[in-house]
Amino acid sequence: MHDFPHIEVAGENAFIIYCGKAMGEGVLGRVRRIDQTVRSELGALVIDTIPSYASLLVIYRSDQVNGSDMKSRLKACLTELGDSQKILDAGRIVTLPVWYSFESGADLKALAELKGLRSEEVITLHQEKEYQVYAIGFAPGFAYLGEVDERIAVPRLSTPRKRVPCGAVGIAGRQTAVYPSESPGGWNLIGRCPVRMFDLQASEPMPVRVGDCVRFEAIGRDQYMDLGGQL
Repeated sequence: MHDFPHIEVAGENAFIIYCGKAMGEGVLGRVRRIDQTVRSELGALVIDTIPSYASLLVIYRSDQVNGSDMKSRLKACLTELGDSQKILDAGRIVTLPVWYSFESGADLKALAELKGLRSEEVITLHQEKEYQVYAIGFAPGFAYLGEVDERIAVPRLSTPRKRVPCGAVGIAGRQTAVYPSESPGGWNLIGRCPVRMFDLQASEPMPVRVGDCVRFEAIGRDQYMDLGGQL
């Protein structure tokens, strides 16, 4: 059984640093502190770092440092950081508009009935919380946000849809997300967001990053269309 954090090989030029067993703001804070320390201390040797939930993937320049030396350098970073509560770069608070309705959210009615709520209550509960961005994956721009109120937490669909539209807002377990592009998917759909979650032409391709917080704000159908939403 490992203590945390601990380092494991994740490829010929990568290590993964595990910081805990499960997601949580405290664990994610530790991941982000280690990420910032590694980037600050070893930046010239690092190709990229990918923070996610309870771990940090570090991809390094194997033409400049061998694996044994890189692991020693990472251990030194962890020792330097220790149990520090070093101030993190502040994550942003990003507000995403959502058109909640039976038309835009194919599972809104069923979710409400399953949880013994009115659809308006589901919408209110989804908007009331501020969600941490725990990871970005599955597809470019797909941000895993948590945690939703237990009263609207539902498992993934038993049979995933073959097509989920771009901008669909879904819930799966205690997480919520906005689909950045049309794709298959098994999350429970409750609305649509007109904001593009991944745009290679933009100066910043994704509107959120790990460590940010997201708030959802209800809008109507007309405003959704005015903001560039697609039906």
